[in-house]
Amino acid sequence: MIFMYEKIKVNKTGEISVRQGLFEEIKKTNKPIHLVLIATKPDIIKQFPLILELKKQNEFVVIVHSGQHYSWNLSKGMEEEFGIMPDVNLNVKGKLFEQQSQIINRLGIVLEKIGKKVIPYTYGDTTTALAGGIACFALKNGVAHVEAGLRTMTPPKKLFEELMNGIETENYYEKLKDRKEWTKGSYEPYPEQFDTRGSAPSAGIHFSPNELNTEHLINEGYEKERIFTVGNPVVDALKFAEKRIKESSIFEKYPVLEEGNLIRFCIHRRENISSKHRFKVLYNSMVSLIKEGRNVLLISLGSTEKALEFYDLKNKTKELAEKHKNFIYSEVWPQYTDVIAAMKKCSVIATDSGSIQEETNTLGIPGVVLRFNSDRPEAVFEGSNIIAPPIKTEIVTKIIQDVMDSDLNKQMKNSKKLYGENVSEKIVSITKKITEKEELFELFEHERLGLSKKDFWEKGGIEW
Repeated sequence: MIFMYEKIKVNKTGEISVRQGLFEEIKKTNKPIHLVLIATKPDIIKQFPLILELKKQNEFVVIVHSGQHYSWNLSKGMEEEFGIMPDVNLNVKGKLFEQQSQIINRLGIVLEKIGKKVIPYTYGDTTTALAGGIACFALKNGVAHVEAGLRTMTPPKKLFEELMNGIETENYYEKLKDRKEWTKGSYEPYPEQFDTRGSAPSAGIHFSPNELNTEHLINEGYEKERIFTVGNPVVDALKFAEKRIKESSIFEKYPVLEEGNLIRFCIHRRENISSKHRFKVLYNSMVSLIKEGRNVLLISLGSTEKALEFYDLKNKTKELAEKHKNFIYSEVWPQYTDVIAAMKKCSVIATDSGSIQEETNTLGIPGVVLRFNSDRPEAVFEGSNIIAPPIKTEIVTKIIQDVMDSDLNKQMKNSKKLYGENVSEKIVSITKKITEKEELFELFEHERLGLSKKDFWEKGGIEW
C-alpha cells in the first residue's frame, strides 16, 4: 500500500504529512470518525488490533502517527508487518517538552481541519497520549483511553533491606505477592507515570486492563459508568504474532536462540540509564550471567546505546559478543513476530519495560522486573513476575539465577493469565454502544446531568 501525502506547514521548520484526499473523504462521510493515535513501538503493537477491528466492522478510521518513534526498527517495520499506514503524521521532533507542545499544536490543527467531532483513541502512558488528550480536550473531544489506569506501585522498603541482608529468593517472592504495604505515588517510569495520570482527565471512556487499574480510576474519582475492565489489547497482538511464528527468520540469523534456555535482557528506562549505579548494576549482572555460560540476548534500544557509550561500555559489549557465542547483542528488531518467536525460547525475561511485563504473563514466561517497582504490579501479585531492584549486582544476578534454576520457574510459568481475550472487539463494541446514544465527552454540568436533553432546555449557543 502506497499513500501520497500533502504537507501542512506549521512553522519555518515543522510540517504535518496528510494523506492526499483525506479531508475531502471526511467531509463527504456521514459515519463517525474513529481517530486512532499511535506513537511508540508498544502502542503500535497494541493499537493495530484495534485498527483492524474497526476496519473489519467497516468503520471510518483515521490513523494519526505522532512521529514519536519514527525509525524502521521502532515503527516502520511493524507498520508494514501489520498492514497499517498512517493517514496523518505529525512529524514531531526534539526534546520531551518540544514533542509535547508540537503534538498539542499539530493534532489541534488536524482536528480543526476535520471540522467535526471525532472519536479519538489514545494509548496508555505515552507522551502522545498525554499531549493528544490535551489537544482533544481543548476541542471538546473526549478520548477513549486504551490501557487506562496504569499506576506504579512500590513494595515496602523493608523488603529491599531484607534482600540486602540475604533473604532467600523464594521467601522474597512470596512476600512481594502481599500488596497490603505497597504504595502508589512513584514517578517511575519517567515520564510515563506522569503521562498516564495526565491522560485520564481527557477520557470519555477508560478502558482498563484489569480490576486493579479499575480500582485506581474509581479511587481517583472518575465516573464508574465510563470505566470498563476489558483486558489488554496486547493479547490480540500476541495471538496475531503466534500464528505467524513459522514465518520468522530470526533463528536463521541467530541460531543460538534455537537452543532455548535463554535470558532476554532489556535495559532502557530513563531512570535506569541516567543513574550510573543503577545501569552498571544491571549491566554487570548480565555480564556475570554471560560468563557463567548462560544464553543471553541483549536487545539494545537507542537509550541503551546512549548509556553504553556514556559509561564507556560499548566496546566491552562488542568484545563480549565476539568472545562468547552464548551472547547476542542486537538492536531492536523491526518485526513483532520475530520478537515473540525469540521470547518463546526464553526461560527468563529480565526487563525494565512496561509492556513486556504483560507479555511475560500472557506467554507464561517468568519475568524479572529490573526496577524498584512496577506499573503492572498485578503480575507481581499474581506471581508471574518478580522485582529485582538495581541495588547491587549480586542481588539481581541471584534473583535471575533462582528464577531460572529453582521451583520458582514452574510456579511463575503457571501463574494465572491476567489480560483477557478479544480485547479490541470489546473496546469497539463498547465505544459504538455509547457513542450511538450520547456524546463521548460531556464537558459541562447541564450536559452531564442530562438537562440539555429536556424539552424545556433552549438549544444553541456560542461555538468556540
